[in-house]
Amino acid sequence: MTRDYDHAIMTIVMNTISKSQLKSQLLEYLRKVEQEKKPLIVTHGGKPVITVSPYYEDPQKTLSALRNSVVTYINPLAPVAEDEWEALQ
Repeated sequence: MTRDYDHAIMTIVMNTISKSQLKSQLLEYLRKVEQEKKPLIVTHGGKPVITVSPYYEDPQKTLSALRNSVVTYINPLAPVAEDEWEALQ
């Protein structure tokens, strides 16, 4: 995937494969995901349809990165004044 910005061109390299390629070499790609610990994006007609990702035994490991990162809102539907917007400060 290549993205063209005003100041530079950025190329993103991802592990992608078509469904037909995956079907014929499934075990090989599953081993690759397991060894490299990187997800594999499966495409159909050039569009991503599914991600095959490595399994992690400890689900708490994934959630621990998010712990204490969620903000609690007492009244989320109340209007916010302009001087309270974090993006404007």
